[in-house]
Amino acid sequence: MKDSQDLRNLLLQTDEEYRQLASRHHELEERLQDLSTKSYLSQPEQVEQVTLKKRKLQLKDRMEDILRRYRRGSGSGLPNAHPTPANG
Repeated sequence: MKDSQDLRNLLLQTDEEYRQLASRHHELEERLQDLSTKSYLSQPEQVEQVTLKKRKLQLKDRMEDILRRYRRGSGSGLPNAHPTPANG
């Protein structure tokens, strides 16, 4: 889906929260890659691996929430960093 990738790229440039989530997601992926190269994981490493996978999934879910919000709300407009609710 080219449109989804375009939106991800745009959000990386314009949305600070999305950028931070993506950066952290990448860091966790790198650590998981490091763990996957080991032929044996100690008990603490196994726990770390499970924890990292769960955290990475949480980050991905939050990133997808942001993508959905912009797909639904911005149509052709650029995403705002954090749209503010109307006072009232």
